[in-house]
Amino acid sequence: MALQRDDAPWYKQRWPWFLMAGPAIVVVAGFVTLWYAINSPNDLVTDDYYKEGMAINQRLQRDHQVRSLGLHADVMRSDRNLRLMLSATSQVELPAAIVLRLDHPTLANLDQRVEMIAEGAGFYDGKLSADIVGKWLVTIEDPAGQWRLHGKWQADSEEPLRLQAAAEK
Repeated sequence: MALQRDDAPWYKQRWPWFLMAGPAIVVVAGFVTLWYAINSPNDLVTDDYYKEGMAINQRLQRDHQVRSLGLHADVMRSDRNLRLMLSATSQVELPAAIVLRLDHPTLANLDQRVEMIAEGAGFYDGKLSADIVGKWLVTIEDPAGQWRLHGKWQADSEEPLRLQAAAEK
């Protein structure tokens, strides 16, 4: 039986290239990940933790106030038009305008602030500056900052969003 001898240089062989392909792909993927980490903003990290901690007490006070007033709201959407119905279980004077904030959970550049103008009988109208899709954090506040309602909303859902005071813990 005769042995076959291959005198071709290593770079003309298939197996060295096959064995080097895996580490080469990992090195390229590492550079792509590094580039992405450097060039993408990290909107989830707060710069001033102390201020954020101090503001928690103010937010909790507004949540207690909305519970004592018995406020609840329904938010309905048609394209970029928003309609809000605000009602209370106690006698409370509703403001002429309220602020509805839509915060994207991860991308701060998509956040929107909508001025909702009263039409009477607890109804408010406003218009989005851009179309929204997916999950959003919704906050409704009075202009004086006395109360707020907040919750999570699947914006492309057909159902209206119901916001009410969270139960006392």
